[in-house]
Amino acid sequence: MSCCDKPGLMPVEAALARLLAQAEASAIVECERVNLSDAAGRVLAEPLLAPLDLPPWDNSAMDGYALRLADWNGEPLVVSQRIQAGSAPVPLQSGTCARIFTGAPLPAGADTVEMQENAVLSEDGRVAFCEPLKLGQNVRAQGQETRIGDSVLPAGTRLGPIELGLAASLGCAELTVRRRPRVAVLSTGDELIEPGQPLGPGQIYNSNRRLLIAWLQRLGCEVVDGGILLDDLELTRAALGALRDVDLILSTGGVSVGEADFLGMALREEGEQALWKLAIKPGKPLTCGQFRGVPVIGLPGNPASTLVTFGLLARPYLLRRLGVQRVEPLGFPMPAGFTWNKPGKRREYLRARLENGRVVPYPNQSSGVLRSAAWAEGFAEVLENTTLSVGDSLRFIPLSEILG
Repeated sequence: MSCCDKPGLMPVEAALARLLAQAEASAIVECERVNLSDAAGRVLAEPLLAPLDLPPWDNSAMDGYALRLADWNGEPLVVSQRIQAGSAPVPLQSGTCARIFTGAPLPAGADTVEMQENAVLSEDGRVAFCEPLKLGQNVRAQGQETRIGDSVLPAGTRLGPIELGLAASLGCAELTVRRRPRVAVLSTGDELIEPGQPLGPGQIYNSNRRLLIAWLQRLGCEVVDGGILLDDLELTRAALGALRDVDLILSTGGVSVGEADFLGMALREEGEQALWKLAIKPGKPLTCGQFRGVPVIGLPGNPASTLVTFGLLARPYLLRRLGVQRVEPLGFPMPAGFTWNKPGKRREYLRARLENGRVVPYPNQSSGVLRSAAWAEGFAEVLENTTLSVGDSLRFIPLSEILG
């Protein structure tokens, strides 16, 4: 992974473009075959081609009566057979109709279905149709969804419930997917301890570790817990060296060039490091580099900063390494429910929610306040050098777009 520093603040788009280029250069191409039941959240390694027509035969979209329209002259028709879903009909007798149910295959010779609500069954077993009929109505034609050989899902598709249901409808019991990324999670700083231990003077509980591990697992990653790196160069170098079999080292905290930045020192000695100063708030500093050939992304340590930078930068990077093309979260224009009179040089991502159809931010936007994100439903994006009045349009990014 190579990157270079430039003076000044780097726009979010430029940082993302660099990370995505690096992701494509180190794409994870190894594949495995998995059962459909184990494929949720995985990424297709090759296009899913339809092995059959879908539907495989003409079938009824309604409960009703199947007929050949040319046989009907307005007079009632005799019901010659009853066809339920899962049954095999016989060819339709000329001048008759068939009682048919939703999803059942049309008998050979039938080309039209009338719904039962528009039919009247007389005592002699004949059916009269009350409305004009149109050729092909209420018929799901063979192959209307897919034809054999169609590319149904492209390579790089993340497999969610809908995609898995589609694969199942085609009879696919297994899929070829990219292997899981192996990501090591590290936290840096003598001040950090794990939950369950008593707090000492100047110590805080490590929230970023649990945040990132749970998030990475949602993304389908195999997580290596690297623990907490104490502020010691030799210990840092040894901890990084033990992570040679991972695809990414993801750290939080210590993103600087100060005297206590032992992670950066190790990267500069045995790899490469660039410190990007991003035009983003929260989350200005971001380390990009490598240690002995393993890519490293260093996120800022404040919890809200970790949330924003992982969601908008590190998450897209990981997905692109798996071949996913649409990696940026969808945002929607929404009216502001607040005023913004302090235009800044950095793009701000406010933890916010929707109230009465307007975007309302959490009162405390400190980068150290994770409670704001638990309260929020998304990010309100306030562009650089921008003021807002109530009702002005801004981009709202739902948390659901970045957490999965």
